[in-house]
Amino acid sequence: MSIPNRISAINDLGQFFCFITENETDKTANLSKYEYLKEEFLSILKSAEIRNPWFTQDNLKYCLAQWGKTLTEKNLTNWVKNYSETKNPKNVGLIMAGNIPLVGLHDLISVLVSGHHPIVKTSSKDDALMDFIIKYLHNSDRGIAIQKVEKLQNQDAVIATGSNNTARYFEYYFKEIPHIIRKNRTSVAVLDGNETPEALKRLGDDVFRYFGLGCRNVTKVYLPKGFNTDLLFEAFYDWNPVINHSKYANNYTYNRAIYLMGSEPFLDNNFVILKESKDFHSPIGVVHYEFYEDLDEVKRELKENEEKLQGVVGNGFEVKFGETQKPSLTDYADRVDTMKFLEGLK
Repeated sequence: MSIPNRISAINDLGQFFCFITENETDKTANLSKYEYLKEEFLSILKSAEIRNPWFTQDNLKYCLAQWGKTLTEKNLTNWVKNYSETKNPKNVGLIMAGNIPLVGLHDLISVLVSGHHPIVKTSSKDDALMDFIIKYLHNSDRGIAIQKVEKLQNQDAVIATGSNNTARYFEYYFKEIPHIIRKNRTSVAVLDGNETPEALKRLGDDVFRYFGLGCRNVTKVYLPKGFNTDLLFEAFYDWNPVINHSKYANNYTYNRAIYLMGSEPFLDNNFVILKESKDFHSPIGVVHYEFYEDLDEVKRELKENEEKLQGVVGNGFEVKFGETQKPSLTDYADRVDTMKFLEGLK
């Protein structure tokens, strides 16, 4: 099957997402052709939230809208032209995570547009949506074959995503074949004190979207010495409805109780905790912060720990405020070029 045909099928999936989220980016497209699938898919979205309460309808629609903007024929073609098509297709196993909606979709698309054959092990936390997408692409009349399995076997290479603990298992289990093994990562923000109120408000999106569960979510903020932390609370205010989500509220309440019992200092606004810490990773409902005097020293620290970080948000850094959950096709997880890896499979 030709790569242009695969790109066409994926573009069609993106247009369907635009239709579902009422985000018709291409005004010339007749998205009404997807009307017959609307009721079924909206039911699947509800099922996804029932199976995994972290997947709220708002977050699901947000995720689909971002993918709808990304999966265009133009974007896909420009992306793929930087790599050579494989002449010897391989079976590539994919072990997907389920921390945020469709977190494994980029890997699936990468395997397809590189010309290989995907063998997919979905996460139980995200199987409702991924099952639909696999069937949608499989039934696209463009000859796409995607094998979904409960356990990987007979794969020539693998891309596996999991925790730091499961990564050790993956490294051992797949040591004999080419692999990408992803571990826990997170993102941080560095403020210089010159941010506008609008920029700080957008930082709230980086912190709270998907309840902070993604590797692109900001879990720590570096602040210039003397920075008024009340400015963060003011910027985050619009996200206060997160406390109405029971699972988030339970985590917030638990962490608050732990800090109180341990007589640990923290700042609180009744829906998020700011805690001074050197750790990059913070619990749900908590954002770590650290004051600094020398920005160059912060940059050196981030460089030394880049294997723990997915992205850095801030003026002069790689990610703009509010953009962490809007990655492009070339924003690879763990900063590992998935397409280059797939291109090199012989």
